[in-house]
Amino acid sequence: MSGNTTSPRPWLALLAILLLAVAATARAEIRLVDDLGHTLVLAEPARRIVSLAPNITESLFAVGAGKLIVATVNYSDYPEAALAIPRIGTYDKINRESLVAMDPDLVIAWESGNGPEVIDHLRRLGLPVFVTEPRRLEDIASLLRNFATLTGLDAQGRQAADTFTARLDHLRGLYSDAEPVSVFYQVWNQPLLTLNDGHLIADVIRLCGGVNIFADAGPLVPVVNTETVLRADPDVIIASGMGEERPDWVDAWRRWPSLRAAQNDQLYFIPPSLVQRNSTRILDGAELMCRYLNQARHSATEEPRP
Repeated sequence: MSGNTTSPRPWLALLAILLLAVAATARAEIRLVDDLGHTLVLAEPARRIVSLAPNITESLFAVGAGKLIVATVNYSDYPEAALAIPRIGTYDKINRESLVAMDPDLVIAWESGNGPEVIDHLRRLGLPVFVTEPRRLEDIASLLRNFATLTGLDAQGRQAADTFTARLDHLRGLYSDAEPVSVFYQVWNQPLLTLNDGHLIADVIRLCGGVNIFADAGPLVPVVNTETVLRADPDVIIASGMGEERPDWVDAWRRWPSLRAAQNDQLYFIPPSLVQRNSTRILDGAELMCRYLNQARHSATEEPRP
């Protein structure tokens, strides 16, 4: 009897090695659908990321991926470590040549901030682009998990998402039965900008028991006029702006003393970094929003207004 009948054939061993290699490659591949329905495929976790918005930068840091960001945009100022990251423009005006020169293996974009023209151009260049556009507070937790998946930091992402969800659920429990309060959220003064109920900030208003007076407006961020606000006569006016200081135009509503919000001194400011960034700190802004609306509930005058 020949001895080779009891020995494994060399090609079988080679086949086993190849199958193991294919299996390992399949496990390493990352396949994820972004908020525009586009499927992104990465051969391995990203290691050179370009973040195209401050909220994206914050969220990457939240899942432990801040060290992987090789470039970002102006106003990416949180956490402090983000200040050291090279800049390639602003969220709405990207230096595309500088972006390409960073040789990223992942670009994360913000649909309503960066815009379709920029996003489509980057994809045409062959860059791997993942687009975010959270519209509900729960979407922030999903965003954190997605960023963790893209960077291979699943444990950190799961912890960050769970912490965010627990805090959100706590706030929802506090204000789920609150008396409704009508709200005008002022994004800017010239032109007079607000937002409709499809916007993420409108979900913050709902969380706190508020009713957006421009819920049914057409565009996501509509231009309105003073007369329309006066007719709606909101209980509360909450303004943001561009910086961390309360802008003068918040108090300009006092020129109309018959306006309910002015009459009852319910004119508030929330720093845009806390409520207009789609990141974990939006719950800091939500806590302020809920506090202000609660103050309005308890301070509304019972006297008839002229």
